[in-house]
Order: sequence, then C-alpha cells, then structure tokens
Amino acid sequence: MTLHKSGYEVLGIDSDEKLVNQILQDELASHALTLDSTEPGALKEAGIFEFDTVIVGIGNYIQESIITTLNLKEGGVPHVVAKASSEIHGKLLTRVGADHVIFPEHEMGCELARSLTRPGILERFDLDPDHSIVEVVVPKEFDGKTILELELRTRFGLTVLAMCKNGGHFEVNPSPSARLEKDALMVVVGTNKGINQLPV
Repeated sequence: MTLHKSGYEVLGIDSDEKLVNQILQDELASHALTLDSTEPGALKEAGIFEFDTVIVGIGNYIQESIITTLNLKEGGVPHVVAKASSEIHGKLLTRVGADHVIFPEHEMGCELARSLTRPGILERFDLDPDHSIVEVVVPKEFDGKTILELELRTRFGLTVLAMCKNGGHFEVNPSPSARLEKDALMVVVGTNKGINQLPV
C-alpha cells in the first residue's frame, strides 16, 4: 500500500481469489493476480521475473515461501526480499538466494520493548548491533543547557546531529553553544549503551 501510494508500480499476487479481489477493490496495488507462486511457469507468464524487486510475504507456509524465493531467483529477479518466521526459515531463505530476509514479528517485538522501556526515544535507526541514530525528546535535566555544557560526547559517547524546537524545522549540525529545551527534539548518534544512559 505504501509503495503504491508513493507512485510505484505494484503487482500483488496470492493464491486466494478473495484476497486478490479485496486488494483490487481497496486499490492497494496497481494490479493483482490469483496464482500459485510455487509454479515457475505461472510466475513467468504473469511477468513477475521482469520486476526489479519482489517481496515474498509468505511467513507461515515455510515450504511455499522457500520454493517461491528459489523460483524468483532462478527466474532472474535481481532483488528478492523474503519474510521469515524463524531463524531456521531465515537461513533457508538465504541459502536459496534471498537478498534480504526480514523478521517482522521479532523486529516489532524489539521495537515495542524499546518504546515501553525508553518512551523518550521516538525513532531509532540501528547502524549495527552496538550503535544507533535516535530521535529523542530532550529530557528536563538538559533544559536550558548548551550542547557543550552537557558534554554529551564525554559523558555518553553521543553526538548531536540535529535539534528541533517547538515543532519547527530541524537545525542540522547545531552549534555547541545551542541551548536545548525540555520536550524539544534532538537527533543523536552513538553507542546504544550511551543512548540507554540518557535521562528519561
């Protein structure tokens, strides 16, 4: 739906005709077809092999997910993103050629846990297992203090990339003399350990 609304050509496929009709009725994709993705001939006939990226969203039917991914790679699709329901499923998808394997339930669970334990962190982008970029609400302990006075790099190993006051525009690469205001927003990069040590 997001890709379609962004103007990309999206073709949805499913073996359930009711779901396909619903996709077309709700205009969630440019096109939608009923077909069996485990049949290479059906994928070729539908033109699936001509797409730049194909997302395999079959999570609960592991065999169908793996066969579909294999069919797509053997059909020459350059970029296949596949949903995995377990670690073993993910390994098998990688073995048959998936370019990107996602674990949405696991990732959403981690995100939920972080939002419950660190409600001041609004957005998070993980750079690697130990470092992230986060958008965080400025804690009241930082109110009225400058970036330099707070010594964020020394105390927490964090660098302020941007700050935003009163819902306005972000000031990117703010001056060390810029004053922070409680409940405003700041974007910082650094270690997850340092991010977790920020006052709530």
